[in-house]
Amino acid sequence: MKTTATIDIRTDRRSTIDPLIYGHFLESAFFGNIDGGVFDEGSPLAYDDPDARNGLRRDVVKLCRELGLPVVRWPGGNFTSPYQWEDGIGPRAERPRRLELAWGEEEDNHFGTDEFLAWCAEVGTEPYLAHSCRDVDDAVRWVEYTNYAGDTTYARKRAANGHPDPYQVKYWGLGNEVYGRWQMGHRSAEAYAADATEHARFMRAVDPSLKFIGVGLTDDRRGWTDTVLKAVGNQIDYLSFHLYGATTQLVDGDTEYEAIVAQAQYFEQQIQTYADLVAGLAARHGIERPLGLALDEWNIRHVEPDTWPEPQASDDGGTIERDVDGLSTEHCHRVNRWSPRTLADALFYAGVFHALHRASGHDVPVTMANTVNLLNANGVVVARPGGAVRATTYHVWDLYQNHLGPVALTADVRSSGRLAAVRQGDARDAAGEFRTRSGTVPDLDVSATRTEDGRSLRLAVINRHRTATICADLMLDGRAEGLPTRVAVRDLGVDVDDVLASNTLSRPDNVALRDRGVLDLTDAGYDFPPHSITLLSFDLT
Repeated sequence: MKTTATIDIRTDRRSTIDPLIYGHFLESAFFGNIDGGVFDEGSPLAYDDPDARNGLRRDVVKLCRELGLPVVRWPGGNFTSPYQWEDGIGPRAERPRRLELAWGEEEDNHFGTDEFLAWCAEVGTEPYLAHSCRDVDDAVRWVEYTNYAGDTTYARKRAANGHPDPYQVKYWGLGNEVYGRWQMGHRSAEAYAADATEHARFMRAVDPSLKFIGVGLTDDRRGWTDTVLKAVGNQIDYLSFHLYGATTQLVDGDTEYEAIVAQAQYFEQQIQTYADLVAGLAARHGIERPLGLALDEWNIRHVEPDTWPEPQASDDGGTIERDVDGLSTEHCHRVNRWSPRTLADALFYAGVFHALHRASGHDVPVTMANTVNLLNANGVVVARPGGAVRATTYHVWDLYQNHLGPVALTADVRSSGRLAAVRQGDARDAAGEFRTRSGTVPDLDVSATRTEDGRSLRLAVINRHRTATICADLMLDGRAEGLPTRVAVRDLGVDVDDVLASNTLSRPDNVALRDRGVLDLTDAGYDFPPHSITLLSFDLT
């Protein structure tokens, strides 16, 4: 089955894609994200060094270094709110073991500031440290410990712990989801805004180069964003917001496939709406400092019935099979943190990146994004005692950050589509059903870019249709003859029949990026296979 479409790439409308939108997230005490993930003391796969690298997984470092990580947020997440950073420095055997109140685990604090920053240096990424924004002196001393070059007690502690030179950590979060009652230190917008103002002032007194991420909220019925921007808008560089999709993946794979890939539409609507809100409020309050949005938590959750046995990690990746015969498939509220990322998820992720690319020309663009999580816990890399593997979504990051250009162009697309009830993330109604909104979901979703030197044009195309190949006529500025007749092709999912396929340690390349080489175009068109992502690279020289 084939359908037709038209893609017209417009070179007269340009904006810049910030590389930090391809960022990541690590959270301590969270489903193998740190312990058993990036950090595994005593493992034969980990460094056995006398310094802070001791216990870091070498195989994980290798995969992260190969991918390239622009920025990584730590220690959370919810873990941020009760975290005491001084618990995680000094000799490991002397660090306190505490009941951690975000996830209810016992935290030994063996992975702390020096370990995280040593890991960042190993993989070559910018660290983003999130502070609770509950104690200004605690925040100031953390900056002093990481960044101060003088001869204070905290600078000496850093040197004694193996790092005489300042770490020069640039990105700092002022709290996490402070609007939520699930956070230790939950408070009103007015109270948070006052705290954030004081924190930003005195943390910058230690290091004027710091960039701050303030806590935002897309639902502004309580006036959270308005209040925060009015108070601290001229001191922060980013305003954060969090988005999650959701899928059950329990009964009809095709039905859930459609729900998964359509949710990129929900993300795009939320991004545009929040960017408009922030831009309007910034103008109203006379904020002169350039603002960007930080989507510093996002993912799609795999939820399952609460009545099922608790999911357990499989040594091969994913979840150990459970006997659920006869058990209810209702009340799907529990997130399976060990479920593997699928090909359908990969198409969703690509759609979110397209939304971020299209928003890059906004007055308040998204200039940082961090997916939850980098490792295990539904992550881009899966680590088990026997090794590590690239999840399907690893290849989406590879394709977009390493092979797409940084200059966003506009693509005018005419494509088939469907009218759908688009799921609004994990939001539920009073009966526990997912909330939806009616919307048109096009089969083709396109992001056009070029390289900075203008010598190459890159076209990323998602074909969301489950079964149909879509033949698209390709044009440049309205001209069918505007593009070269030869094109380099990479794709993901073309050779995979199962849209819920995932990668495991025993089948690491089940879903992987394929390099098709340079192909000849026929009549200035290309056939985009079903349930796939294709990147076309045109040499314009």
